[in-house]
This record gives sequence, C-alpha cells and structure tokens, in this order.
Amino acid sequence: MKLILSSCDFLNEHSRKVILDNLDKDLSDYKVLFIPNEKATKDKINSDKYYLRLKDDGFNNRNNIYIFDESRVDDFKDLDIELLYVSGGNTFATLDKLRKCGFDKEIVKYVNNGVIYIGGSCGAQIITSNIEHVEGFDDNYVNMTDYNGLNLFDGIIFCHYTEARRHNYEKALNGKYKVYKLTNNDSIVVNDNDIKVYYN
Repeated sequence: MKLILSSCDFLNEHSRKVILDNLDKDLSDYKVLFIPNEKATKDKINSDKYYLRLKDDGFNNRNNIYIFDESRVDDFKDLDIELLYVSGGNTFATLDKLRKCGFDKEIVKYVNNGVIYIGGSCGAQIITSNIEHVEGFDDNYVNMTDYNGLNLFDGIIFCHYTEARRHNYEKALNGKYKVYKLTNNDSIVVNDNDIKVYYN
C-alpha cells in the first residue's frame, strides 16, 4: 500500500516534489483515476475542465486519464490503473458523495490491490480513521454523523495547519487517534507500515 498525502498536492512546489520523488516514472506514463470533489457536475465532467487540470499537474497523456462520474460507478470499477488521485474540496460532502454511490469501498479495494493513492487536503483526510475534527474548518452541510474515514491511514490529519488550528490539534492529541499535522508545505508518504513525514 502506498499513500502520498499533503495539503496542496500538485498546487504547491514542496508537495509536488514529494509526489514526483515517490513515483518511479513520468506522470504521463501512469494510468490515473481522478475523483473530483463534491462540486463536480455532469457538465464539468463532460467538459475539458478536469483534463486541463490534470495536464497542468503533468498528466499529459489524455488516454491514460479517467475522470470519475458518480452516475456511472460501474464504469470505474476494476480499471487497469496505477494511480488514484483525490484533491481538495469539502471533506464531508466528498466522502458523503463517495459513500452514497458506493465508491468508497472501491477506493479501498484499489489501494489494497497496489494502486498508489495521491490525496490533497480533502483527499488526504477522507482516507484516515476519522474526520470529525475537520468540522472546525469545513462546513458539514451534509449533516454527516458517521465520521469514520476509509481507514487506509491509521490516524487523523490536520491539513493546512497553522497556529490558528493549534487549539484543535492539541485537543485532538488527547483523543483515541494518532494525530498528524501538515502545513501547506508538508507531506506524508506511507509505504505499507512505514510512515514518513516530509517537513518543509
């Protein structure tokens, strides 16, 4: 299992470098499934919006890119992919969307079968043990009450950590989960049971 987690994924030079340093070939050579956040609409998915976003990231081979559409879940099961990429958005709404269409379980299957997971901000938080602490920063407008994440990462993550979030972070230290904090420049890379935090 390999996870590359950060606050800003490709949008930040520090986290981008960690991603590239932990992949063994050019981004264009990877087959990637990109899962847009909760704001994705049918029109946006059918447009070039996400392809252009991924091209900016460095995924230049359009034939290797799949853009997830929750209305066609079965089309995205058992794909021959090497990367699964979930970027920023509202953590609660994105996880809620994935649960309702049942693709949360497919993400777990992919990662357990060796697909590398890249998660930025929301994408990093949904695969953790729990996301309740994110209520201090994201609007839980979907009224989520089951705060369990996908449990691919043992612990919880405070993305976009600053001194303004210090109180919430210290409070979480007294809870039942391992707690990690990532500024916009930091990243975590998990290789099976090995966890390495990159501080910048």
